[in-house]
Amino acid sequence: MTSKERVIGHSTFLRNKATSKIDLWEGKRDEVAASWKEDQVEFHRKMGCFDIVNLMAESTAILPPKDYDPERPKKIEEGVWEGPNGRVYKDSEVTQDILLVHDPEASSRTYTIENFEEEEPSFPEPSIFEVIDYVIQHLGKEKFIIGPSGTPVELVLLGTMEQALCRFLEDPELVKAAAKYYTQEGNLQDFIYIRPGTDGVMWGQDFAYKNGPLVYPAIFHEFLVPFAKERVRHVHDNFHIPVIKHACGNNWSLLDMFVEIGWDCYQSIQALAGMDLGKVKEKYGKKMALWGGVPVELLASGTKEEVVTAAEQTMAQGNTHDKRSLDIAYPRL
Repeated sequence: MTSKERVIGHSTFLRNKATSKIDLWEGKRDEVAASWKEDQVEFHRKMGCFDIVNLMAESTAILPPKDYDPERPKKIEEGVWEGPNGRVYKDSEVTQDILLVHDPEASSRTYTIENFEEEEPSFPEPSIFEVIDYVIQHLGKEKFIIGPSGTPVELVLLGTMEQALCRFLEDPELVKAAAKYYTQEGNLQDFIYIRPGTDGVMWGQDFAYKNGPLVYPAIFHEFLVPFAKERVRHVHDNFHIPVIKHACGNNWSLLDMFVEIGWDCYQSIQALAGMDLGKVKEKYGKKMALWGGVPVELLASGTKEEVVTAAEQTMAQGNTHDKRSLDIAYPRL
């Protein structure tokens, strides 16, 4: 039984990523949609202690369109599926999801600057927002709703990770053409993806491992900053809502650029990757909001005492609460 199921008291597709994916493959969209909608509202009302509904972190927000044609991969061995296009999926115990582990098109697809000059922007079929619109309708007056936006322009990765990282050096103009295209596409898509009643949007690409970023900061600045700034400006100017940046890993060498881009909130602040909340707050606390600092690993598998200790330490680092505040905020601990 998942943690969501323990709270609401019955089986659910909510946050049950592997089961949801299999049933969507089998064409059971409406059954999955009903569970995602109704159980999301029930979960948050039963918990009562969450001010934020982060739909973009739930993996249970964007649906296939009503008339979608399921991919229908075949199970070729226990925990492994293969799609008709050669894609291979594997069950992951770590993420409790079914992950795409091989895509033959990713390594063989060719990209040209002309592709990004001639390609028309893509726009979604409105039925994909069925869950988001339902949650906003039922919880929007009670909670801060984080929903989707148009294409977020982050590090543009064309092809496999190895190919993509090499292209920053080998074909920089191609990468910039792609970033410009996705910026323009995202700006247009915002008017459809940012649903009425949305309080904020979150962009979720990670930029770093535990020891540092995926690319040199100079590459990050050249290939991401100007395009991300334009996307953030578009959201701010047209919708007047914050853009929250999720970024796991050690981002110390990138944080000045987070501020330059204009992200309103840095979410994750992974303590086990060297992102000490107290130090981050001291240097950046007046430049952007900070969300995080308690190790997720402890929240998922730590003891009650470990969670309380970590929460106390994080509040002390944040310098906004004391032990008495913790007792008031979390009396059930």
